[in-house]
Amino acid sequence: MKASADYHTVARALRYLDENYLDQPSLDELAEALGLSKFHLQRLFTRWAGVSPKRFLQFLTLDHAKRLLLDSEPVLATAFASGLSGPARLHDLFINTEGVTPGEYKSGGFSLSIGYGFHATPFGEALLATTERGLCHLSFLAGDAPGDREAYLGVLEEEWPGATLSEASKPTAELARAIFYPGDGSLPKAPLSVFLKGTNYQLKVWNALLRIPAGSVTTYGRLAGAMGSPGSARAVGTAVGRNAVAYLIPCHRVIREMGGFGQYRWGSVRKSAMLAWESAQKATRQAS
Repeated sequence: MKASADYHTVARALRYLDENYLDQPSLDELAEALGLSKFHLQRLFTRWAGVSPKRFLQFLTLDHAKRLLLDSEPVLATAFASGLSGPARLHDLFINTEGVTPGEYKSGGFSLSIGYGFHATPFGEALLATTERGLCHLSFLAGDAPGDREAYLGVLEEEWPGATLSEASKPTAELARAIFYPGDGSLPKAPLSVFLKGTNYQLKVWNALLRIPAGSVTTYGRLAGAMGSPGSARAVGTAVGRNAVAYLIPCHRVIREMGGFGQYRWGSVRKSAMLAWESAQKATRQAS
């Protein structure tokens, strides 16, 4: 899909801006650094993010991240006070989560069949894997080299060492459309199921992440406090980092206390892009 190809150019722009932020480069300077015309860059950003490059870059600043934390606080307080543990809403998508049984966890997925596929998304190519009980893996590839896919399949095999893996591009393509392109009529009629492998504590943290709406963020400390464990920010951070279902379980919406976007399992540039993209989508919805 076109948005996936656009992301690679956007990622190059984000890296350049991250390295030259103090100089506040103009659109002309950014376009020259990328080897593009400023008109093409303007169109590409607008097509991908729904806003102009100048507006999009405002969503990447530390000041915006700090304001986002302040604005998100009452939203998250309401979400956690409701007592919902799932299903939760991601845009217009309902999600049900189910954890593995103790026996399945111990065996690593023995006798479990997992179908996988590689698909284009607005944030680059992704590997999706699913079982009859739901989506069990979603990760973003770091590059485009032929060996990258084999490396990511190796990670999936390590996560589920007792499972049987086979290519299943059709069902995983349907999942990718529902997750990343819900506006094209691909929303499932039933809630989307996610099948998670983790400890009880990790499952608790991942379900808590589902309560963070698109366009909102929180910190590790605030997430721990909302879960009733205010002194467990480090443990929450570790559990967040173990999330194997990127984007759908939105660990990218947890940022540093001072507003910095911080690191991300699938790349800090991708995390910045996701947060800025979600802010842009939210601003567009509010303006319409």
